[in-house]
Amino acid sequence: MTLLDIAGLSTAMLLLAISPGPGVLATVSKALSTGFTRTIPLILGIVLGDLLFLLFAVYGLSFVAESFHEVFVWIRIAGALYLIGLGVTLWRTKAKAHTDPFPHATKQSFLSGLSITLGNPKVILFYLGFLPAFIDLETLSAYDVLTVSIIVSSILGAVMLSYALVASRAKALFKNDKRQTLLQQIAGTVMISAGVLLLTKS
Repeated sequence: MTLLDIAGLSTAMLLLAISPGPGVLATVSKALSTGFTRTIPLILGIVLGDLLFLLFAVYGLSFVAESFHEVFVWIRIAGALYLIGLGVTLWRTKAKAHTDPFPHATKQSFLSGLSITLGNPKVILFYLGFLPAFIDLETLSAYDVLTVSIIVSSILGAVMLSYALVASRAKALFKNDKRQTLLQQIAGTVMISAGVLLLTKS
């Protein structure tokens, strides 16, 4: 890989990461409702999903994604319904300041992030369609694959963590229970929107 290849990939990855989509909406709503730290498992799931598609593309496994298209559709539906369910829960639960409405949802949060990516057509199209336009996948060495993986995970992770940090700072402004409830309802609305957006993508 040349420096030009790395620059092109980094720019494309940054644009993909910052563009509004189910992943961004889910990250923001999670951080609004539970804070920065408890959003990290969700982000890890999102990043892992991207890395899986990257490996599919690099090792010529696009047929896997195509063959299991229906599976990815069901993953997308399950992830969308989970997000909508969380959003409804946020709306129906009265908040108390400095409490987490989902105290034991670390594993579910990670799986939700993974399902968001695996079921997101935009991500699938990027790695299996657009990525080959930026780098020659057939000539990548093991070192190049590692480099690309670091670039993808670093940029995507940094962008999502930035969204989560900003949202969690907003959460810190809401000190009392009444304001926390309002914030939870906002987060619930955003999470439901993310679920609906993921559900309607094709």
